[in-house]
Amino acid sequence: MKISDLLNIEVMDLDLIVRNKSEALKSLVNNLDQIGGVSDPEELIQALKKREQLSTTGVGNGVAMPHAQSSTIKKPIIIFARSQKGINWEAMDEKGVHLIFMILMPEHSSNEHLTTIASLSKVLMKPGVIEHLMTVNHAQEVVNLFSNAQEDKEDQKTKKSINNTGQLDSYILAVTACPTGIAHTFMAEEKLKEAAQKAGITIKVETNGQAGIANKLTRSDIQKADAIIVAADKQVEMQRFDGKPVIITSVSEGINKADKLIERAVHIDAPIYHAKGERPKWQEQEENESMGRQIYKHLMNGVSHMLPFVVAGGILIALSFFWGINSADPTSSEYHPLAQILKTVGGMSFALMLPILSGFIGQSIADRPGLIVGLMGGVFANPGVLSSYSEQGIFEHLVPSGFLGALIAGFLAGAIIKGLQICFKWMPKSLEGMKSIFIFPVLGVLIIGILMLFVVNGPMGAVMTWLMNAIDSIPREWGILLGFVVGAMMSIDMGGPINKAAYVTGTALVTQAQGAGSDVMAAVMVGGMVPPMAIALAATIKPKSWTKQERSSAYVNYAMGASFITEGAIPFAAADPLRVIPSLAIGAGIAGALSMAFNCVSLVPHGGIFAVAAGGVSNPIMYLLSWLVGSLLSAILLNLTRRMKD
Repeated sequence: MKISDLLNIEVMDLDLIVRNKSEALKSLVNNLDQIGGVSDPEELIQALKKREQLSTTGVGNGVAMPHAQSSTIKKPIIIFARSQKGINWEAMDEKGVHLIFMILMPEHSSNEHLTTIASLSKVLMKPGVIEHLMTVNHAQEVVNLFSNAQEDKEDQKTKKSINNTGQLDSYILAVTACPTGIAHTFMAEEKLKEAAQKAGITIKVETNGQAGIANKLTRSDIQKADAIIVAADKQVEMQRFDGKPVIITSVSEGINKADKLIERAVHIDAPIYHAKGERPKWQEQEENESMGRQIYKHLMNGVSHMLPFVVAGGILIALSFFWGINSADPTSSEYHPLAQILKTVGGMSFALMLPILSGFIGQSIADRPGLIVGLMGGVFANPGVLSSYSEQGIFEHLVPSGFLGALIAGFLAGAIIKGLQICFKWMPKSLEGMKSIFIFPVLGVLIIGILMLFVVNGPMGAVMTWLMNAIDSIPREWGILLGFVVGAMMSIDMGGPINKAAYVTGTALVTQAQGAGSDVMAAVMVGGMVPPMAIALAATIKPKSWTKQERSSAYVNYAMGASFITEGAIPFAAADPLRVIPSLAIGAGIAGALSMAFNCVSLVPHGGIFAVAAGGVSNPIMYLLSWLVGSLLSAILLNLTRRMKD
């Protein structure tokens, strides 16, 4: 669908007067409401604001493209507005926004909004279009401008030209990609095509947009190319360019310095790219991103890959409790073979959780060499993954460092590979293949193993012993304080020494009680049930503060929290530990304190609500109340901290 077909004259505002971005969004939605184009204006405004929280839609050059897909929209529409004074939109070029194109699509319109943004970006990059929009006097002129621009050979490919010698000019390839994959990707594409056409050369541009890769470069294209331009601020496939002259730069350079890039490509003013064992230079040139942002991107690469393992493992283990809390144990009277299968398979999925987390953090930093070292770092963070080895030799005395250890392992893996690349840079190219196949894996795994087992994990044993002694030293008459401490400890490192110290102490007290149960164990278990439940409640209470993917993952935690599977909260804690962990620890501590105050006693060391239902916990009503109060408090704190972050 053409841009001119989506523009609506009735809702345009060529003299928008507002104080800020929020007022601008409200004003444009109100215009749409006046013609009956939206069923719930307030919901649409919230959807637009939520999109702005992800990243600014101020794309530069005085243009903003706020957009949303919503069930409140009756049909696709673009609302155009112009502010002569300019609005602070926190745009990428830090300049004021004068031209606003609000792109609105019905909820189930696939990726039409991305296609529209791409088409709109291409038209706006044409010479004189933005200047013309700043001077138009009537709404119909805006529609006519886009109609003429798109009809002016908008969809034609850049054609080959013949130089004075009768030979084909240079054949240049380009790849464009921005972090969001929306506007800048296609602006850079358009600018490079214009510059190539002006220079009389042939160019093919691959765009790595949010909707996927378009106009993908083929092997034949790459073989024929004289040079390649990679204007990208995110990861693109680089291995295919091995041995070709490649100019690696930012997407903003692709927009603002397209002529110079084309000139460099024509004169082959570019180094030969060597893919094997080398870290793509785009990763080293993230000049527009802070160190914190880069760390976050690496972290989220690990979290996103880990999440399916957590969900699959947690749900399967929870299902195994259906026949009883001991139904997976062949020696129990409750034993059921299907329960054993479910718990075993779910446990295997859980076992891969930490290696996947650290492995893909390492991969994000150092590509494939970082993946193997990171995977092994995750294994070393929880040696129990390999039970046949963890129960013998030096491994049996080691305490797992949990997900915090796995986070450290992922970043260590990237640093190790980066260091090895520097150390072995002297090797001749003929031996380049040995690096990624032999040298990096062998030395990398050895180094990460030594660091994890003796530097990261090693001290954890002493820490765990100290924590257990500290718990034992709390006078029993201070029961509420003791309950708070062990409850909070369960939600801090989730599988690490702090969590283990609380759980082992509670389990030991249950064993010593010889059937009388332990109030400390009850506090420990309820503290471990809070984190997943809090995540699920937070997403339920304030769904608009969570992305669709986050909500889907969060809701699964209802089952995990009920089953005392604390690990369900790990992906969320790993993604933002400084905000999530304190929120969870406070609620878990309160739940543990309330459990002690209500004199709840657990006869078993696991089971969650299944243990309660089986009569394994005394004073069950107040115990469940403790769990819900602690979970609700953590959920509220979690949503507050998320809002502070935004």
